[in-house]
This record gives sequence, C-alpha cells and structure tokens, in this order.
Amino acid sequence: MPELPEVEVVRAGLEPAVADAVISSVEVLDERAITRHDRARGDLSALLTGRRMLGAARRGKFLWLPLASSTAAVEPRASWRPDKADRSDEDALLLHLGMSGQVLLRDPGAPLERHARVRLMVEHPVHGELAVHFVDQRTFGSLAVDRMLPTPDGAAGGFGVDQPRVPSQVAHIARDPLDPAFDDRRFLTVLATRRTTVKRALLDQTLVSGVGNIYADEALWAARIHFDQPTARLSTRKARELLAEVRAVLHKALAEGGTSFDAQYVNVNGASGYFAHSLNAYGRDGQPCPRCGTAMVRASFMNRSSHYCPRCQRLR
Repeated sequence: MPELPEVEVVRAGLEPAVADAVISSVEVLDERAITRHDRARGDLSALLTGRRMLGAARRGKFLWLPLASSTAAVEPRASWRPDKADRSDEDALLLHLGMSGQVLLRDPGAPLERHARVRLMVEHPVHGELAVHFVDQRTFGSLAVDRMLPTPDGAAGGFGVDQPRVPSQVAHIARDPLDPAFDDRRFLTVLATRRTTVKRALLDQTLVSGVGNIYADEALWAARIHFDQPTARLSTRKARELLAEVRAVLHKALAEGGTSFDAQYVNVNGASGYFAHSLNAYGRDGQPCPRCGTAMVRASFMNRSSHYCPRCQRLR
C-alpha cells in the first residue's frame, strides 16, 4: 500500500502539469475506477470537462486537484498562484491510489497503459496538451468529484494548497506529521490517553495520517520501541522521540523517491523509488540488526507483519 512519501512524490510530479490546466476530455475506461464518485452529483466526465485545475494537494495518502468554479479558456497567467486565483471552494477531483494505483503523465498520442482505468486530456497554458492516465492493476483505487468542506482548525486543507478546505471524503483523516498545521501537542496528548499499542496508534489515520506498515516499522526501530508497547506506558520523552523519527524516516523516503518493491509504486514518469535499499527493519526478518547484529524478527500484526529487533526493541 503506498504511504505518504509515495503519494507525495506523485503529488509533486502532478503539480506543474495540472496547475492552471483545463480538462478537455475525460474517458472512463473502467467503471470500477469511479466507485468513490457520488453519481447523484452528476456524471463524472460532465462535471470535469472544461474545468480548470488549480494545483495538486495531499493529506496523508489522499490526493486532490482543486477545481475552479466554472469552465475557462486556457490563458497563461505568469503571476498566477493557487492562493490568489479565482476558484471555487466547492469541488475537487479526488484521487485515491488504493493498493496499486498510478497517475502517469503521457504525450497526447501515447498508447494506453495495460491497466489504464481513466484517461484525462488536459490543456496547459505553458506545456500544451498532456494526457493523464490513471492506471490501477488491482482496481482498489478510484477517482471522484467531491465537495469541499471547511477545515475545523482554519488551516490549509493539506500539503500543496493554501485554501482552508478539504474534500468531504478526506475530512475524517488526520493531518500528517509533515503538514505545517500538524499539532504535536494534541498528538502526544491523545497518544497518552489511548488504550492501544504504539503501532496501532501510528496506523490510525484519524490520529496521524500517511504512516503505514513500512514506515511505522522503520520509525519504531529508529526509536527503539517495540511495536506492541502500550501507549499508556510510553513516556512523553519517548513519544516525542518517536514522532521525530517518524518525520525523519518520511523525509528520507521522500528524498529517495519513496519505497518500491515492484513495478506498482512509481512517480508520474513511471520511475521507481529507491528507499527500499535503505530499510533497517521492514522485510529484514532473519537478517542482522544494523545496530546490534541480533537477528531481526517478523511477527504477525493486524493481518500484516511487524519487523523488529528483539534486543533493541524490547517490550517494556
């Protein structure tokens, strides 16, 4: 499952291609790709065709492209900025990658990818015509035109935008640790009062978003915390250290383009990330701990696996 770094790499790649571009046509190749779209709002193609996109935003693992209020001709505006342009706070094109979703930028005449589900043709005032292919082998990802809601804290809805709005389908998702509006104090307070274990807390997207199985294992290893440690027994100092390690591992993964174990996890140009070569814990069961040399262990956890060092990460 793609996590924050993989999704952020896609968002950053989409930003220059979609900001101020107009959607000229939408081709839904597989209806399963629009299961998140509320058909009561209208046909997805009709709602998108002619709309100007204002940028690319992300919260946790969710992506969205804010849409201007009405159709508009493509006119280059050198001084255009997402926080200053005319816009509607009503709609956004929401993209969820699911387990294997990819968003690829292609030339207009490029052939469709093997598992292409939706194709958008867009007209950019600088780059000209581009094709945006939504490719999804396992069909768990989807697109939708979603209404925007005000953020409770009045801060920007997500990374990459300044509007204090967020799609309704993302409103329940907590901010991620790289979000400037992430509230460290609230996170630490809730963490201390939750009757759960530390890795379950990290994977709870209503508490902190963007952290999945891979980066949770990596951060816990770096902080020397057992994945099944009760949060109530985690000191404030140790909790702060864990949050710092979560941020550190996310920043490192971003710098290396995300983690790629197979051809599913790629950026908008189809290139894979390299963070898998830097993993200290995840997927290393039976191998020596990079810190102490003890054989790493793989344990069953929530229908997945946790990887940890039994010496460095003792249950306390």
